[in-house]
Amino acid sequence: MSTKTKIALVTGGSRGLGRDMALALAKKGINVVFTYSSNKEAATEVVTEIQSLGQKAAAFQLDTRNVHQFDSFIKQVTEYLQQETGSPNFDFLVNNAGTALYALVQDVTEEKLDDIFNIHYKGVFFLTQKALPFLNDGGAIINISSGLTRITYPGSSVYASAKTAVETLTRYLAKELSARKIRANVVAPGAIETDFGGGRTRDNKEINAHIASLTALGRVGLPSDIGGVVAFLCTDDAYWINGQRLEVSGGQAL
Repeated sequence: MSTKTKIALVTGGSRGLGRDMALALAKKGINVVFTYSSNKEAATEVVTEIQSLGQKAAAFQLDTRNVHQFDSFIKQVTEYLQQETGSPNFDFLVNNAGTALYALVQDVTEEKLDDIFNIHYKGVFFLTQKALPFLNDGGAIINISSGLTRITYPGSSVYASAKTAVETLTRYLAKELSARKIRANVVAPGAIETDFGGGRTRDNKEINAHIASLTALGRVGLPSDIGGVVAFLCTDDAYWINGQRLEVSGGQAL
């Protein structure tokens, strides 16, 4: 990696939206470090794809719900960057990793709520905190939220509530990091055809058709609809966007 080339750290970059974000960042000339939960083979494929685009890439295993792994993870990443670039620092943090929970309020267990809270809020909060000393001044944080913080869809109360907390956190980050000129924004995808949540938006024809009927542009979103927006927020063209929530949903439920 060249010290002149900017570097992004993306969580959950081996599949779905995170994979497309990693590739879109590479297409912008940004080197990428990303995490994967368990599928090392898929992560290796993404590294190869990024390298084929002419950028450097590395993948590290991380369970973003387990805050006790964060110190050793940050140590691994910063030692790698120090060796590759001569500096342990990076420029962009994309908090994307996540999992779904579809359950009505009366059916949510404490264990399920804690799991969603840990991965979608506590993990995002403390990974960001651990990353801040190594995030270059003038860099950016992009937190991935959901259209479900605006649209109320039965069964998503816990997931959407955690994402709402992240949206509030993002505004505080934008304010608190202003002296370092670090921007913080939210990208909130609408329903996307991925394997997220068991792939139900992609694979359930009734759900897919229903969402498409509610969307101004007439279809369900694809991963490629999201990655480019995240990559754009990591460019100088997006410098004046700060503390904002960008919903990327094709006009869902307007």
